[in-house]
Amino acid sequence: MSDAWTTVLVLTVATVLIRASGPVILGGRNLPSPARRVVVLLAPALLAALVVTETLSDANGLVLDERAAGVAAAGLVLLWRDSLLLAMAVAVGVTAVARALL
Repeated sequence: MSDAWTTVLVLTVATVLIRASGPVILGGRNLPSPARRVVVLLAPALLAALVVTETLSDANGLVLDERAAGVAAAGLVLLWRDSLLLAMAVAVGVTAVARALL
């Protein structure tokens, strides 16, 4: 087995163990209120971190290019209207125009 497949296998097992640990440890008990509030915020925070990381970085570090303009435009649309489809369309359009101009 190659090193790559060994890594994939180890990461798969680790992911399954991590995901299964929550239900096993809690065993049907309810979380305390402060913990519930934190858990609700974890998914949006992780998604935002992934978007920022993928948009503003590459192998050399921080990069501000056309993608940043698209994400900023999508953020403004989401502040103005709660339409994810419109925000995605605006982000694509702004990114395409910025790439055409630069």
